[in-house]
Amino acid sequence: MNERQRTDNPATGEIEISNRLLTIPNLLCLVRLFGSFFLIPIALQGRNELFLWVFLFLAATDWLDGKLAILLNQRSVFGARLDSWADAALYAALIFGVVTIYNDVLRSEQSWVILALGSYLASTLAGFWKYQRWPSYHTRAAKTSWFLTAVAVIALFSDWSIWPLRIAAAAVTLTNLEALAITAISPQWRADITSIYHAWRDNNHSS
Repeated sequence: MNERQRTDNPATGEIEISNRLLTIPNLLCLVRLFGSFFLIPIALQGRNELFLWVFLFLAATDWLDGKLAILLNQRSVFGARLDSWADAALYAALIFGVVTIYNDVLRSEQSWVILALGSYLASTLAGFWKYQRWPSYHTRAAKTSWFLTAVAVIALFSDWSIWPLRIAAAAVTLTNLEALAITAISPQWRADITSIYHAWRDNNHSS
């Protein structure tokens, strides 16, 4: 794929190319990117309820920007990259907040957290090494992992159960391993791939 993002046009059956920067989905990504930094002082102040609500709002923008990008035909390479940067910022802020507010709890669950973080770093570094850019696959598994992470955060901050955190960490690890596999079989950088199967199928069709 070149520096533009392909989008399907159902009216013509052709694939259109979008390189727009100022779009509604991109603005939502910017809200998530810069909003993530506000989670840090909230965590330092120990305001766990406010942290939870701000995090859930920012996480909701991730779901919304993807839907709007498709509905408004505003997908783009820049948007895919920006979405990945915003996700990374939100993940980093979430980890910082959870470690700051629930350090004692995380200490006993560090193996799960290390697995999730290690697999994320491995898949991201593999993308940088192979394509010299951030992987932006946005697979179905990644979207599911985000949902499970949101559930885990709610469960943790409401003192309900630690099991959603473990399930989310396992899901994130599997998602990152899938991303690593997609990087391994994809000869060039791509964005918005549904799954490893779709990446493999597209490779076979293009060969």
